[in-house]
Amino acid sequence: MVYLIVLATLFFDQITKFWAEKSLILHNFLEITPFLNLFLTYNKGVSFSFLSSDTTYGPFLLSALSVVICIGLIYWLYKENNKRIQYGLALVIGGAIGNVIDRIRIGSVVDFIDFHYQTFHWPAFNIADTAICLGAFLIFLQSFKKKKDEK
Repeated sequence: MVYLIVLATLFFDQITKFWAEKSLILHNFLEITPFLNLFLTYNKGVSFSFLSSDTTYGPFLLSALSVVICIGLIYWLYKENNKRIQYGLALVIGGAIGNVIDRIRIGSVVDFIDFHYQTFHWPAFNIADTAICLGAFLIFLQSFKKKKDEK
């Protein structure tokens, strides 16, 4: 089941990024609601463009780091017995692999979801980023439940 979550996350991430690249115009937005736009952009860094670099090797270094982290997460997933943590790890792994594919394929990550309130915009993101955050949140919540169960 958890490997299906990894594959489903990866599939939906890549299909939505493919759609965004084919349907949206770079740096022009498509208003969906008063607080949500679709806005094609490319992120050369990690979260919120942190570690962004225009160097030739930047995407490969970030990809290598992501792959090493994924290997560690896969090992953790293999050893983990708690289903909620397994689901969280599967979301993180699927999202991380989705972003690695982008970095290797085009040298940056495709972002297209733009939440905002009036003129204040959250940095654009994608399905992989959403899966990573949701997975990390599930793991975080379960860590509190474990401590409560131990008392």
